[in-house]
Formats: sequence, structure tokens, C-alpha cells
Amino acid sequence: MTSPHAPVLLAEVIEALAPKAGDVVIDATFGAGGYTRAILERGADVVALDRDPTVQPFADAVARDFPEHFQLIRTPFSGLAEAFEESGKAKLDGAVFDIGVSSMQLDQAERGFSFMRDGPLDMRMSDEGETAADIVNTWDHGPLAHIFKLYGDERQSGRVATAILRRRVEQPFTRTLDLAEVVEKALGGRRGAAIHPATRVFQALRIAVNDELGELERGLEAAEATLAPGGRLVVVTFHSLEDRMVKAFLIERTGNAPGGSRHAPVAVETRKPSFDLLFKGAREAGEAELAVNPRARSAKIRAAVRTDAPAWGAMKGRAA
Repeated sequence: MTSPHAPVLLAEVIEALAPKAGDVVIDATFGAGGYTRAILERGADVVALDRDPTVQPFADAVARDFPEHFQLIRTPFSGLAEAFEESGKAKLDGAVFDIGVSSMQLDQAERGFSFMRDGPLDMRMSDEGETAADIVNTWDHGPLAHIFKLYGDERQSGRVATAILRRRVEQPFTRTLDLAEVVEKALGGRRGAAIHPATRVFQALRIAVNDELGELERGLEAAEATLAPGGRLVVVTFHSLEDRMVKAFLIERTGNAPGGSRHAPVAVETRKPSFDLLFKGAREAGEAELAVNPRARSAKIRAAVRTDAPAWGAMKGRAA
């Protein structure tokens, strides 16, 4: 089965994971199986995770080609540890996350992710839970404006929330293009903007619907708890919110958090680092990949190697 989704930073991901025969790797975002196939071709076993039921045909195709070395478990990031236990594997040598919405999800109008295609206002990566329509039709002004600002960096979040509340009194939102039109009018039209006015609002709704940042946080913690010493963690992100979270996690777990000052001292961290950086900072796609896959332009990859120190558990400041 041909994949409709080109995996971003594939060469860099495989280099960072360094999979080999006998290894076990979790592909925490199976999607269409791009990373999984590349890992399997290098002789490793893959336990793939995905909460999206529409990926099953791609998983079936991979299972036919690698029947003894692949399994898919339907779960979000937060279920990584439990999924690995369910797999029956003894040792986890690598975990890769490809964060955000895939191009094949955006291209399916019936999923409701895109403001460019008319479809039901859904945006769920799974088939469970609250939809984007539920949020815009029931949430109060304050919470709506908050997510538009926090998750979408929408500077006029209050104005957009006001327009949504005013319009939903007359008629509830059910379609993507309907919401996109209301947002565009609230923001005064396109006015030559580089991106569509609804871009930030749709991003914020998608993140809220799928609890993407919460899932990423819990997934990173689960990977830390599950990876064997020497196991590799590789994360590909597509916007600054995600990348900041991954960066903060790795700074904390490698023992490189700032030490404060004499005016604002911080408690000395006595725990041993649970990760060592595989390389400093984040790497980005090269010009050759950008020429054939524009989606890679905003992608960043970070990677680290698990030490033999105990897992730290929840991140500092994590919401309960």
C-alpha cells in the first residue's frame, strides 16, 4: 500500500535511532508507517502506536511484509509504557515521536482538520472524546480566548472568541469552512497576510481537542521510564510549543537546567541525569529535502540516549 504521507527527516531519524537486528523500537506515531518501515528494513522489531483508527490499512500492509517483527497497538503517547508491556518485548532500545497532524489527516476533509476543505468540525485523531464543534459551541468566552492565545498565538483571541459566541447563538457550528469564514471576518479578512486568518485558531482547536501537549509530556515521561540504558529517544516537532516542551524535558533530564542566581537561588538537583544528549540543540531539514517536501520546513529533531539512572517521573510544573 502506497503511503500518502512522506516521513519528515527520515534519514536524520534513522541515524539518531541507529536501529539494528535484535533491537526493539517504539514508533509512537505510526501514521502511514514511514519510519516503521525504515526501522524494520534495518532488522529491528517495531512496536507501533497510534490512536487514529484510519491507519489500520497501512499497519496491515506492514504486517504482511514483516509478519514476525511488527505489531500495532492503538493508544496515544500516554499509553507507551503499558503498550510496551502488552507487546511482550523484554527491552526497549529506541522510541521515536513525530508530533502534530499528518498531511494525510489534513487531506481528509471528513476529519475536519483543514480550513481549506469543507468537512465536519471534528479534528479528533481518535474516534473518541470532545470534537472541535463541541468546544466552539459550548465553551465560555474566557476558555476559548485562552486556548486561541496559548495554543495558537492568536493576538486577537478575545475578538475571535466574541465572534464565535455571537454567531453560535443564531446557529451552532458544524462545518470547517463555516468556522473559518467567521474567524476571517472577525480578523478583518486576509489583508495580504502570509497565512490564512483561521490558521492559528484551527491549530489551537486541534491541540485542545487532542490534548497534544499533555500527551507529548506524558509520552516523554513514559519513554524515559521504559527505555533501557543506551536506548535512544528521538523526537520530531513542527511548531514552537512542541519543541519548547521537548527542549525543556531534555535540558532537565540531562542535568543542564539553569542554576539560578545569588538573588534567586534554586534547589540543587541531586538526581543523576536520565539522558545524555546525542547532539546539541535541534537539527533541521536540508535543502534537498525541503525541495521535495515543503512540510519539512518547520521540522526540528532532538535526540538523547538513556543513561542507567532512575527515571525522574513527572516534569517540573506539570499539570496534575
